[in-house]
Amino acid sequence: MGFVRNFASKSALGCAIWAAACGAGLAANAPGTASGLPVPRYVSLKSDHVNVRAGPTKDQDVTWIYTRSGLPVEITAEFENWRRVRDSEGAEGWVYHSLLSGRRTAVVTMKKKDDLAPIYDRADATSAVAAKLQAGVVATVKRCNEGWCRIAGNGFDGWIEQQRLWGVYADEKVN
Repeated sequence: MGFVRNFASKSALGCAIWAAACGAGLAANAPGTASGLPVPRYVSLKSDHVNVRAGPTKDQDVTWIYTRSGLPVEITAEFENWRRVRDSEGAEGWVYHSLLSGRRTAVVTMKKKDDLAPIYDRADATSAVAAKLQAGVVATVKRCNEGWCRIAGNGFDGWIEQQRLWGVYADEKVN
């Protein structure tokens, strides 16, 4: 998937800072977030080496390292220049804001891991199938509208049902 997990213990200070930053004070779309942007929101990793920490300071233990640029993550909280992120597998931790990008990407999801997701020529399930992608493929999201997203990646460019992607919200419009 593009990350290495090396779970280290959380320090007492990290848990205290985490609790203060992630408590009820940072509700979804709360005014006064550090960035002024809505929380939650999707972003992607800017680098192929991103340390994920137990709490929102450089003094906190690195709990794992993402090793794949472009991987989508969801920002679930903000504390100063730190963002708490969640990945498509549900793992959460703190990342320094400059390691994140507003570039939209998504992971292809399927009910059964061995199933393939059809990519269509048009935003229409009766149009020609341009490609079939495995679960876990990361794609650039070009746009989404009315339940369909145009995605592109290495060797493919086409339309997929929005519900097949992790990295865009249901019925979210992306331009």
